[in-house]
Amino acid sequence: METIELILEFIAKYEVLLFLIYLLLSFIIAAIIDQIFIITLKKFVSKSKTNLDDKLIDTLHPALYNTILYIGFYIAINSLTLPAKIQFLFNGMIKSFLVIYWSLGLFKSFIIIINWISNKDNKNALIKKKTLPLFDNVGKIVIFLFSIYFIMLSWGINVTAWIASAGILSVVIGFAAKDTLGNLFAGIFIMADSPYKEGDYINLDTGERGYVRDIGIRSTRIQTRDDIEITIPNSVIANSKIVNESGGTHEKERIRISVDVAYGTVVNDVKNIMNTIAKSSSNVCKEPAPRVRFREFGASGLKFQLLAWIEKPELRGRVVDELSTEIYNAFNAENIEIPFPQRTVHIKKTD
Repeated sequence: METIELILEFIAKYEVLLFLIYLLLSFIIAAIIDQIFIITLKKFVSKSKTNLDDKLIDTLHPALYNTILYIGFYIAINSLTLPAKIQFLFNGMIKSFLVIYWSLGLFKSFIIIINWISNKDNKNALIKKKTLPLFDNVGKIVIFLFSIYFIMLSWGINVTAWIASAGILSVVIGFAAKDTLGNLFAGIFIMADSPYKEGDYINLDTGERGYVRDIGIRSTRIQTRDDIEITIPNSVIANSKIVNESGGTHEKERIRISVDVAYGTVVNDVKNIMNTIAKSSSNVCKEPAPRVRFREFGASGLKFQLLAWIEKPELRGRVVDELSTEIYNAFNAENIEIPFPQRTVHIKKTD
């Protein structure tokens, strides 16, 4: 026991020796913990089905190892009797290097995670190939700002005034760029929710219709049948009712043509004529086959409806025009009357 006390007293007299011992211990402890960390975690993550955890361990491993070394160096420096300014300088540098190491590790880990998420086949995921650059930049900026914050704390800089100024500035920028930010967030949610995708034929309740050519962060571009490109802010689309004619389980689209005939007309004759016209059209799909339904007894006549499938939404107007014309001509040829809306009024004369 006395021998140990003598050794400690001897070491205490020679600060440089104590400094070197602390450094040596930090290297030894770092190596031991590093091996335990790697062996234990590697064995644990080897059971998982993805390589995400392996990449994260490889990325954060250097930061953990260097953290132990810098802590040992910090203790070693503070064991020396140094001028206050020099000790403050060394402590600030050690803390700053620690922040930088962990920031780099978080940078790399963040990139690995969002790339892994974007590569997953999930239609409702917020992070996709399209939104990846946005989240990548935002994440890096956030990590960078936090790094600056902790580095300033390491040097004893009062960041309260800086944060207050940044808060006021962000409020001013938020008001100035309100519409831009609205379009930005709307674009993110459109990409995540996927009410439509590029190549879909959509109708908006504002009257615009056409093929979606591009879905950007700020706006969506639609190409109309007149070969005109319309750029619509995403905030407008986000608050609009969207009819996606390319959606659904079928690639084809069904059209409906309603027609009235006079009472007394043979129902099967009407069905046969309309079915024959639909089946003979080159623009109507053979499968599913077109069909005619007798819907109801109307006020002025019998109501029929032709149901037929077409290949593309933009054919709707052309096919409806073609079939309606053929049906009208066929009815005229067969003396099938299309009644006018009529009402019989009886006038009762009283004395």
